[in-house]
Amino acid sequence: MTLNYKLKLFFILLLFESCGNYSFTGASIPEGTKTFQVNFFENQTGNSMGSIFEPGLDRDFTIALQDILQNQTNLELVTSDGDLIYEGEIIEYRVSPMTATSNLQAAQNRLNIGVNVRFINIKKEDDDFERKFTFYFDYPAEVQLLNIKSEAHDIIFERITQDIFNASLAKW
Repeated sequence: MTLNYKLKLFFILLLFESCGNYSFTGASIPEGTKTFQVNFFENQTGNSMGSIFEPGLDRDFTIALQDILQNQTNLELVTSDGDLIYEGEIIEYRVSPMTATSNLQAAQNRLNIGVNVRFINIKKEDDDFERKFTFYFDYPAEVQLLNIKSEAHDIIFERITQDIFNASLAKW
C-alpha cells in the first residue's frame, strides 16, 4: 500500500465516522439512545374554561405521537423504561368564531387544540423540557364540526406532533 492510498482510505473512514449520528429527518439522537416511550396523554379539556371535552382525543393523539416518532427515527417504542419519555395532557379543545358577516354572524370558525408536553431524555437531561404546543384548523361557520372533525384532527395532530419532534429531537 502506498502512502497516498493510506491517506485516502483514512479520510474516507473519517468521513463515514463523522456521519454516524446523522439522520435524514434531522433528528439529533444522543449516543446510546435506543428506545422511546409515549405515556397516555390524558384529556383534561373539561377542566379548561371554554373548552369542549372530545371523547377519544387522548387515544388518537397518543397514537399520532407514537407514529411520528416511529416513522422519523429508528428508535424502538417501549411501554416502560424508555430512554426518551413523552408525557403530558391535552389541555385545550376550543371552537371560536374567527370572522363575521355584515349582519354579525360567524363566517368562519377555528378549532384550537393545545397539548402540554413533558419531554424527559434519560441520556441527556439538559434536553428535558415542559412546553405547550398548539395548532388550529379554520372552517366555514355553516359546516358542523362533526363533519370536518376527522380532517381537522389529522391536520392539527400532524403539526403538533411534528413540532414536538422538532423541539425534542431536531432542536428547532
